[in-house]
Amino acid sequence: MEVCLAVEVDGGQHADSGYDEARTKFLMECGWRVLRFWNTDVLRNPEGVAASVLEALGGPRNADTCPHPNPPPLGGGGD
Repeated sequence: MEVCLAVEVDGGQHADSGYDEARTKFLMECGWRVLRFWNTDVLRNPEGVAASVLEALGGPRNADTCPHPNPPPLGGGGD
C-alpha cells in the first residue's frame, strides 16, 4: 500500500507563514496528506506525535514490521 504523507515540524517562526500554507495547498492538490506539528509538540509529546503519524499511515501492520519503540523488559519482573 502506497501512502503519500508529508510530515512537517515547525518552530514559532512559521506561525503565520503564507509560504507554508501555499506549499501545503500544493501538496494536497497533488494528492498528499500533510501533517504539521509544532516542534514543542514533538519534544514534549513524541509518543502522541508518533501515534498521529502511525494513524495517518493506516496503523501498525503487525508487531514484526512495526515494533514498539520502547518494548517491555525481557524476563518478567514483578516482586
